[in-house]
Amino acid sequence: MTNEIGPVTITEVRTSSKRKLLLFATALMALVLPALLAPAAASATPPQQGTDVELLASGLQGASGGTIGPDGALYVTEGAIGEVTRIDPETGDASTFASGLPTSVIGIEGPVDVAFIGNTAYVLVSVVGPDVGGDQIDGIYRVDGPDSFTIIADLGAYSAANPPDTPFDLSHGVQFAFQPVKDGFLVTDGHHNRVLHVTSSGEITELIAFGNIVPTGLAVKGNTVYMAEAGPVPHAPADGKVVSFGLKSTSTVTDVASGFSLLTDVEFGKCNVLYALSQGDSPGEVPAGSPALPNSGELLRANSDGTFSVVVDGLDLPTSLDFVRDTAYVVTLAGEVWKISGVSSAYGCRDK
Repeated sequence: MTNEIGPVTITEVRTSSKRKLLLFATALMALVLPALLAPAAASATPPQQGTDVELLASGLQGASGGTIGPDGALYVTEGAIGEVTRIDPETGDASTFASGLPTSVIGIEGPVDVAFIGNTAYVLVSVVGPDVGGDQIDGIYRVDGPDSFTIIADLGAYSAANPPDTPFDLSHGVQFAFQPVKDGFLVTDGHHNRVLHVTSSGEITELIAFGNIVPTGLAVKGNTVYMAEAGPVPHAPADGKVVSFGLKSTSTVTDVASGFSLLTDVEFGKCNVLYALSQGDSPGEVPAGSPALPNSGELLRANSDGTFSVVVDGLDLPTSLDFVRDTAYVVTLAGEVWKISGVSSAYGCRDK
């Protein structure tokens, strides 16, 4: 199925509100996903063809990962200040859910993703260890209270003791996202090019390893894992893809959809339709770690023929995607959260 209605575009200025948006610059390093190097302003166009785009929140500091909590709110990591922020999905009101986590050491990561198992929150913390001059643990932290945590898995120590086959600069890796599964978590490492499995008791093993494809976001349906790939420099559109493999059998990796640069997340929406995020267009032959072009990120719909259709474009370096029924929530490195309603309904999808 192809997109016949055309994408909704995020514009540079929202004239109706006349508000300036506070954005934050994020420096990146070699072999880490591109990030924001300069501030920019962005906001939504009026609704088009049933898809309503709204700037829900802004001013987040080092925002990266997000998830929908058991209360229906959106929870977002802020790596620059070591916090997890709760955002009301209707009003955009923000409040601190957890603080006191390790902050980013070199301008990236720190708390990079958040997930819930039941009512218990877990936070993925990355790039805060001694390999980057820090003194904290890269791993999975269980949230025991507003400012108290238990480390259930030391991913940095495991990675240093079990280096990947692909070249690397950081012995602890660069963990990017994690996904709860029945017996624990899956964790992508975009620097060591692999997916780790962590049991609920903290035992760590390598689930699957790749060449230099830069694995990023994850989604799981049944026993199948769907994974986004950013691809290596120069980030050709063909290298930005979603692949799938078995949770219990990783011998076969299948391409699901491709054609857009720097994919950072993948998620199922209503009617079991698969969506992905492109961080944006690559400038071409640039040093590893260079940013995508400003305001070129896209929310994509995967088609049955292995292509993508653009649902929304003009996003400023999006990194995380979540759905509540037919509403998508997109977190960007620019410190924004976008609420996109009517995503699947615009394509004729209805609840069964």
